Amino acid sequence: MLPTQRQHKHNRGVTARRPAADSFGPLSDTLFAMPRLLFALAGFLLAAAPVAAQHQLTAALSDSGTSAGTATPAAPVVYHVAEEMPSFPGGEAAFTKFLRAKIQYPAAALSHGASGKVHVSFVVDEQGHILDAKVVKGLGYGLDEEALRLVRIMPWWNPGRVQGQPVKVAYTLPIVFRALE
Repeated sequence: MLPTQRQHKHNRGVTARRPAADSFGPLSDTLFAMPRLLFALAGFLLAAAPVAAQHQLTAALSDSGTSAGTATPAAPVVYHVAEEMPSFPGGEAAFTKFLRAKIQYPAAALSHGASGKVHVSFVVDEQGHILDAKVVKGLGYGLDEEALRLVRIMPWWNPGRVQGQPVKVAYTLPIVFRALE
């Protein structure tokens, strides 16, 4: 058994006991004071951390070069999910009617019997405008270009909303093409 441990007869457990003062010589008091010092230091650091972070944030805000009365507007956030997602005016039925009225099936797609889905990604801004339309998954045979054309001529959408306020929302729309046989 180590000199720092003592076996108790009644519970047979091992407990740490302070060794005699001469066991470790002059380091004895320092070794047993260290855990208390470490706990005190850890407690101080944990208590001071939020204050230090607050001072860094204040310093960063005050050193930004802007006057106290004006703030630099933050770049608009584009949401990928909103409480109320953007929607085509009139809903899905109106969207289907729009596609049937405006679609121009490309000749190359017809001659090859190409059909399937073209996925077009875009952003619906706060007013409902369609921005940055691009094909993220295409089919070729002119169907990608036709899908982009359809998205670009769509009427303004109902914008997405977060906490009741209109926001920019990224949206991916599958446009289905079916070749007539």
